[in-house]
Amino acid sequence: MKLAFQLAYKNLIGSGLRTWLNVGVLSFAFVIMIFYNGLIDGWDQQAKIDSIAWEYGHGQFLEESYDPFDPFTLQDGHAEFEKNKIKGLSPILIRQATIYPDGRMLSVSLKGIDAQQKTLKLPTATLEKSDAFIPAVIGKRMAESAKLEEGDEVLLRWRDKNGTFDAANITIVDIFDCNVPNVDNGQVWVSIEKLWEITGMTNHATMLIASEDYVHEEMKGWNYSSQEDLLKELSDIIAMKKTSGSIMYGLLLAIALLAIFDTQVLSIFRRQKEIGTYIALGMTRWQVVGLFTVEGSMYSFLATLVGSAYGIPFFYYMATNGITMAANADDMGISIADVIYPVFGIGLIVGSIILVVISATIVSFLPARKIAKMNPVDALKGKLS
Repeated sequence: MKLAFQLAYKNLIGSGLRTWLNVGVLSFAFVIMIFYNGLIDGWDQQAKIDSIAWEYGHGQFLEESYDPFDPFTLQDGHAEFEKNKIKGLSPILIRQATIYPDGRMLSVSLKGIDAQQKTLKLPTATLEKSDAFIPAVIGKRMAESAKLEEGDEVLLRWRDKNGTFDAANITIVDIFDCNVPNVDNGQVWVSIEKLWEITGMTNHATMLIASEDYVHEEMKGWNYSSQEDLLKELSDIIAMKKTSGSIMYGLLLAIALLAIFDTQVLSIFRRQKEIGTYIALGMTRWQVVGLFTVEGSMYSFLATLVGSAYGIPFFYYMATNGITMAANADDMGISIADVIYPVFGIGLIVGSIILVVISATIVSFLPARKIAKMNPVDALKGKLS
């Protein structure tokens, strides 16, 4: 085996430019494969952390008649709860409303939340500190679309429990920066006590958000979704992105492997006398097949070394500085940070190396099988049998 590696190494180095072209293409496919998967893994990790911190908490109860994907259920999608039975749960009441910034009409979701809650990352504590009649916090993107700034007052119109319209000015006491569209776009957050007061829906909620220490118990009239259930849609999107990305780097890998395959075919055709000499010196046909297979698989080892030489600094830079996303990336409706930091795990790197090595070995073995059927006498004469 040691002799096979020595001969394979000398033959590869002796091929000169052809070897390094194959190694270069294969190393590029190797680096692209790790980079893309690292980017997707980084997005996946970041999106899940942000979604849990800003929106999902550690699970949710939804009032049984409320469907977050059906706006027509919002009017009646609320129910009364007993405060002593929701330990570890933060209530949120959602009502449809309209604001009128600079004379424009903008439909919003008016969300009441406990100002003292610690489950979500929302800056609800500022709601208690304000002396305004109806203090409110909004997201950065909501502020940009409504052209509102901290300290601004804007007219808000809503319906109370009897369906009667009412209106009052709200004061923007804080503007937060959030990567989760469902918490930012078209959302106005107020204290749930204040929302109960102006709507007459005391102790009513549309959903209950579970904290980390919540122990799950079924509640009649409420549908529970675990953290895993809530993140499933995001996980499915990430999986789809991974699948579509595999097509891109799969084509790059196929091009590199095709080049190795062609090189091996040409090498076997041109080195028939050498093959015959190996057999005449006592090597079996399958030992010669193994020699050429090792020679082809060494492309992958050289590609790993070359790819590491320029890939490691590149990966380190990307993992440290991240990748700035397009300004309208959040229009996709899912959690995307302004900067995504790729995650290059050991499993990803080792898995990519194994894939490249196995693929290169297989495409090297396929043309080398012909050696097993060659007549050594004809091979010495340079003739294919």
